[in-house]
Amino acid sequence: MAMSAGKGAPGRTTMSEINVTPMVDVMLVLLIIFMVTAPLIQKGVKVDLPEAKAAPVESSEKKLVLSVDARQRVFLGDVEVPLDELEEKLRTNAKAQADKEIYLHADKALPYGVVVEVMAAAQRAGIGNLGMITDPVSPGRKKGAPAR
Repeated sequence: MAMSAGKGAPGRTTMSEINVTPMVDVMLVLLIIFMVTAPLIQKGVKVDLPEAKAAPVESSEKKLVLSVDARQRVFLGDVEVPLDELEEKLRTNAKAQADKEIYLHADKALPYGVVVEVMAAAQRAGIGNLGMITDPVSPGRKKGAPAR
């Protein structure tokens, strides 16, 4: 009585296809979990942005954001960086050097000189393009009128 390899019980054949339905179910559940948690994870530095009437800039990829809050603290992404070390941090940051572009997220209560210092440090670090992030003008408010 000899049994051949690869065959199970008499009259049965081995199924050689992979059943992908359980894998698709797991992937859909993971997708839903990530879609729900992603907005909760995205935190940033709290900055009261100035308002300006301008067309939004569409970007397909994430750019590096340089933030300055009302207490004049500078953040590269979510990491606080002393202003005197900012140029060196930008010079050694691979993403900033590859893109040669960052976005400036500055609080509207900052003195003009602080914003200029940050922009100058970015320029000295070799960043050629610096975009400034603003909030859109609220409806019903005239351009240049103080916010309430």
